[in-house]
Amino acid sequence: MCPRPPRDSRPPIRYYAAMNEAPRLNIVELTVSELSAQLKKTVEDAYGYVRVRGELGNVKYHSSGHIYLDLKDDRATLAGVVWRTAAPRIRVKLEAGLEVVVTGRITTFPGQSKYQIVIETVEPAGLGALMALVEERKKKLGAEGLFDPARKQLLPFLPAVIGVITSPTGAVIRDILHRLADRFPRRVLVWPVKVQGDGSAEEVAAAIRGFNALPEHGPIPRPDVLIVARGGGSLEDLWSFNEEIVVRAAADSMIPLVAAVGHETDVTLIDFAADRRAPTPTAAAEMAVPVRAELIDRVNSLARRNVACWLRGQEARRTELRSAVRALPDADDLLALPRQRLDAAAERLPLALKANAQQHHTRFSRIDAQFRPALVLSWTARERLRVQTSSERTVKALKVLQARRHDRFSAVALRLAAGVRANAQAHLVAVRHDRLRVTGLIERAHRAMDIVLDRRYARLDAAGQLLSAFSYRGVLERGFALVRDREGRPLRSAATVSSGKALEIEFSDGRVGAIAGDTRPVQPLSAPVRPRRRRSGGDVPGQGSLF
Repeated sequence: MCPRPPRDSRPPIRYYAAMNEAPRLNIVELTVSELSAQLKKTVEDAYGYVRVRGELGNVKYHSSGHIYLDLKDDRATLAGVVWRTAAPRIRVKLEAGLEVVVTGRITTFPGQSKYQIVIETVEPAGLGALMALVEERKKKLGAEGLFDPARKQLLPFLPAVIGVITSPTGAVIRDILHRLADRFPRRVLVWPVKVQGDGSAEEVAAAIRGFNALPEHGPIPRPDVLIVARGGGSLEDLWSFNEEIVVRAAADSMIPLVAAVGHETDVTLIDFAADRRAPTPTAAAEMAVPVRAELIDRVNSLARRNVACWLRGQEARRTELRSAVRALPDADDLLALPRQRLDAAAERLPLALKANAQQHHTRFSRIDAQFRPALVLSWTARERLRVQTSSERTVKALKVLQARRHDRFSAVALRLAAGVRANAQAHLVAVRHDRLRVTGLIERAHRAMDIVLDRRYARLDAAGQLLSAFSYRGVLERGFALVRDREGRPLRSAATVSSGKALEIEFSDGRVGAIAGDTRPVQPLSAPVRPRRRRSGGDVPGQGSLF
């Protein structure tokens, strides 16, 4: 009995391979572009518009205005693109980690063999996602120290100019102006901005930086305090004040800033970066200025208290003065002892003056004995010798210094001369090299010019020959003539010529005038009858057979 062949033997593999290869030969051959186009059409027809929920990743704002991103969950990733025509309609700033719901068309990108979604709308995936993004951004900015209480500034007690950053058409600006007018009228500068929608965050940040950039004593006064205000709304409506660019601008403001965004229950990130947070725009106006009537009453009360205190102090000092006057002794009793001491000093003064003069005279006599002429002369000679020695040393030092300077200048002159010679030699070598190069270029230019001229002459000769070949004068030289009418137009058929018409006939050697006679049709010439060639092998007189 023969043993069964193993499963991995060669013959079965060849057999099955031959059976499987036969059907594959009938598959239609496609190019890569054709297959990519079919796949693109299949995907777009099968899905069309879809609504997808996922987390953003790798968000890239391209310089062309398009936005490229990844939409992912815990098991898959979908590439997405937002064209620049649809980007302005997206109100939320796209960042990695934000959970969103997008609507768009599924398509393919043949250039990278991948499928993607062309996004038209983007919405946050619920309030929780936005709150999580706010908390994450709050932790990030807080770690940088933007919310540190040590950075916050005190508001001025009575600002001269108040800057307001808000929408010029809303009720917020009217409430602020009305509240300021009631409490303490101040000069108000309004920087109109968008407080909601695309570009609103950039406008608010630019307004804060613009107020800070105003000069101290410029034509437009710099505000003493800023108010960033907006009415209430949803979290999406207030999202511009959660943007990082607005928070950083508020933290960097050198002017004290009051944030009055939304109602008392609304909290945005600018509230933490601002120097003060107001629950409403009206409360911000109340924080900015005090009540004028209350200040007037307080000043009047302080003035009355000051006058009363001054009067009480004056009365107390007057009472103390009377008591001190009663306690003082009599003037004669106070001056008796000093008068007695003065009289004693006056009696001792002449003797003391004489004793002082005697002491000074003795001292001067002792000093005068020391100043003898010989001592002065020796001191003068010693000083003269010292001066002479110093002058000699100075002359020697000047000579040594001059010699050293001369040696240095000589060395520099030698180096300079050597450098000049080397530079001149290098320039001579360069000039010779350039002269040889220019000479070679001139010779090449002459040769090239000769070649170009020969080619142009050859082309001119060929064009002249071609012109002569196509010219009708060559036909006239072969015995033909050109017939024209009186206006000089060539006549091409006899039907256009009537009897008695003036004609002009041009020959190769001149022109002749003529008058047309009767016209007759020209009989066509019969074609000459060519003799039929006999087949080879026949007898032709005078010609032998080749065979």
